[in-house]
Amino acid sequence: MKKLVIAFLLGTSLCFIQAAAAQQPATEGSGAKVSDQELDKDVELMRSDLRSARKQIIAANMNLTDTQAEKFWPVYDAYTQEITKLGDARYALVKDYAKNYDAMTDAQADDLLKRNAALDQQVATLRQQWIPKFRKVLTGKQTALFFQLDRRINLLIDLQMASEIPLVK
Repeated sequence: MKKLVIAFLLGTSLCFIQAAAAQQPATEGSGAKVSDQELDKDVELMRSDLRSARKQIIAANMNLTDTQAEKFWPVYDAYTQEITKLGDARYALVKDYAKNYDAMTDAQADDLLKRNAALDQQVATLRQQWIPKFRKVLTGKQTALFFQLDRRINLLIDLQMASEIPLVK
């Protein structure tokens, strides 16, 4: 568990940077607004770093044999590809929220709320769909451990991001 905490500190610091970058139409020394393309590129780099840190946390805590690892990592990578698509949708939602923050209408707030709830449901559904796929390559306890780690990491990331995103005015 100590490995999880140490490795996760790295991951949450990356997430903190990601959340801050996503919110700030920051200015560089010139005072020019950062373009959406530049912001998207920076956020993608940070998300890539976060995925790498997550993989290191999983590897450090799963204690897989070589044979298990050979079977596990392709399944993990496929799962990560699918969960990343939902992360892309979450990022788009945060961008919409930031874009409309100062002049948000009730209709926009309703739409954002519904989209956020739908994403939460999609993540839960995706996890349920992947349990049997992981179970084919891991023991029951290892599968439970993987999803425990996955969920804890996501909860910590969600908490960090929530603390950085201002409440609706």
